[in-house]
Amino acid sequence: HVQLVESGGGSVQVGGSLRLSCVASVDTIGRYCMGWFRQIPDKEREGVAGIESDGSTSYADSVKSRFTVSQDSARNILYLQMNSLKPEDTAVYYCVRFGSQFATLASSAVNWGQGTQVTVS
Repeated sequence: HVQLVESGGGSVQVGGSLRLSCVASVDTIGRYCMGWFRQIPDKEREGVAGIESDGSTSYADSVKSRFTVSQDSARNILYLQMNSLKPEDTAVYYCVRFGSQFATLASSAVNWGQGTQVTVS
């Protein structure tokens, strides 16, 4: 069973930056396609970034050029660097393992962390 634990959320001003971290079970990072989803109140969860085992990345259009997903396989940690944050980025962010490859639909993820709140104001 894959366990995922996020950290790094918080409150930040518009235009600021945050880096989220996700500590995963041993031999998870670098083995599966991993990524990040977010959920805005009263809206469905949406995939924002994904990284394949070979390091190739994918992003939702809404965060492209502002967010960067990366991984440290040796330490089993997934990161999401978020720059130029906007109020519409306010959401709970979840670390996920994808069943296959990155997709924006929540059904594409098979394991979820507990989530970390990001507030931009």
